[in-house]
Amino acid sequence: MWWHELGPPVRRFLHLAIVFATAGMTAACFQPLYGDHTVTGESSLKNALKSVDVQQISAQNGSPLARIAVAVRNELVFETTGGEAAPPPTHRLKITLSSQSLSVIVDIGTNRPDVQNYGLNATYELVEIKTGKVVVKDQAFSRVSYDIPGEEQRFAAQRALRDAENRAAQVIATSIRSRLASYFIAGT
Repeated sequence: MWWHELGPPVRRFLHLAIVFATAGMTAACFQPLYGDHTVTGESSLKNALKSVDVQQISAQNGSPLARIAVAVRNELVFETTGGEAAPPPTHRLKITLSSQSLSVIVDIGTNRPDVQNYGLNATYELVEIKTGKVVVKDQAFSRVSYDIPGEEQRFAAQRALRDAENRAAQVIATSIRSRLASYFIAGT
């Protein structure tokens, strides 16, 4: 009960002292995920992501999926290297894409869709080049919706679809990069 016998200023001081002591002891335990330097002196995540060779994503030439495959690869290469030169690869990333479209809201008068959902699915595997072993095998998906303004505005509908495809490509690339970061940090 001695705690209650102390005055409020002394208790406040003791609270702050405990908080600062705890913060001081745990300060060296924090390591930013995408930082350049590590606490242990090991190679940083940034360098590990740079050493991933993102292979070309196969899709039928001239198809809408071919353009999206290039967009996903370009986005992923930029997110892993940051636009810098990549060191010799230690891992190879192979991605397979598929897409789907679904009408969410249909105008009952014209029987035309007003809102569409665009889905992009990616199956990928990360292979360690030295051993040829698949170290990560996973899937990522993205669902984005877009509005179709009306039957007179065909160009606007095509542009809305393209924007939805680009957004889905960005979400897929970010998801894959996050999964690779998880592998390189935790090893799982």
